[in-house]
Formats: sequence, structure tokens, C-alpha cells
Amino acid sequence: MKQQNYSNHAKFVIGYHVITFIAILILIIGSIRGLMKSSEDNLYSASLLVLTSFILLFMFYFVRTFALKAQDRAIRAEEKFRFYILTGKALDEKLTMRQIIGLRFASDEEYIGLSEKAVKENLSEKEIKLQIKNWKADTYRV
Repeated sequence: MKQQNYSNHAKFVIGYHVITFIAILILIIGSIRGLMKSSEDNLYSASLLVLTSFILLFMFYFVRTFALKAQDRAIRAEEKFRFYILTGKALDEKLTMRQIIGLRFASDEEYIGLSEKAVKENLSEKEIKLQIKNWKADTYRV
């Protein structure tokens, strides 16, 4: 596996992010067309197909959102614990979740200074990641 850094750390799964999304959109468009062209005899089943396709779209969205929320909670707990181990103090409450997510890639040597700088200068997640010199890979994320 390649060394992880800012330019290659994002996880993009073609099967989920592209193919599944496009398939759901095709299903929605096709089912709506089918509903508009349906006769009274199959109006009920055509309506159910439209409803099912929208349920799949919502599931596509929420499955990812719920997984990311659970991952964010784990990251926050890990980074609070990491900061405590390194400093003996609690992580600054002013740090946002996005900032904490950016900090998780910082090496232990950079972590404390970068977290203080993130609070002082209100750095974004992207700005934090761009300032990391010694990238700490996270290969277990969802």
C-alpha cells in the first residue's frame, strides 16, 4: 500500500459512490416514467416501485451518514485520549469535530502544537491537514 498523505487519504469506493448512486437514479427515473405511462390496472405496483426507489435513495444517504457519525464519535474519543496521554490535559473544547478529524493525521510530535494553532487561528480541517509534515496514516476508517 502506498504511503498515506493529504493527496491520497480520502476513501472513494467506485461501487458505492458511483455505481450504486447511478443505479438508484436510473431506478428513480425509470420508475417515474413507468408510473406516468401506467394504466389503472398497474398504477398500484408502479407507485410502489417509485416509493421503493426513493426508499433506496434515502437508505443510500443514511447508511453512509450513520457510519460516518459513528466513526466521528470514535475519532473524537481516540483523539481526546491521545491528547491526554501526550499532555496529561483535556483536549480544548473549542476544537470542532472537523478540526479533530483533521488533527488525527498529525504525528505525535506535531499534534499538540497543531491543535493549539487550530484553536488560535480557527483552522479548517483542510488547513490542518495541509500543515501536517509527518502524516500518521489511518487505514481502518470506513
